[in-house]
Amino acid sequence: MKEQVTPYKTSDSKKEQVQSMFDNIAPKYDLLNRILSLGVDVWWRKQAVKHLRAYQPDHVVDIACGTGDFSIAVYKSGVAKVTGVDIANEMLVNGRVKLKEMDLDKGITLVQGDSEQLQFDDNTFDGATVAFGVRNFEHLEKGLTEILRVLRP
Repeated sequence: MKEQVTPYKTSDSKKEQVQSMFDNIAPKYDLLNRILSLGVDVWWRKQAVKHLRAYQPDHVVDIACGTGDFSIAVYKSGVAKVTGVDIANEMLVNGRVKLKEMDLDKGITLVQGDSEQLQFDDNTFDGATVAFGVRNFEHLEKGLTEILRVLRP
């Protein structure tokens, strides 16, 4: 079993600690999320997607997507293409398995990346989501500026 990580308590950067922590908890993340939120995570995603759909986006980027639950909700709402980005590879590995099992891996792509240095051209997406992962940005303003950069005006 991998070593457990307590964020912000070592000489590693916040970003490195967050990545390590989420890599470690990835196999249990979805279950823990449902239990600890008492299912509220499902409700708030539905509410957020409802607001997003009002803008009729075709291609949405889901920042700090984790195992892809928000990406899935967005895609199932009728968005043509969703690209999920997360810094923790193990979260993405678990998410890809879930997408394949749900036969959603054609419309949703999960890629490893840093929210503060997104690997996309300017004006690539016409919608963006970021949920609680925003609290893990090492430099909040830099991450939000990057999201704005990849959004179409």
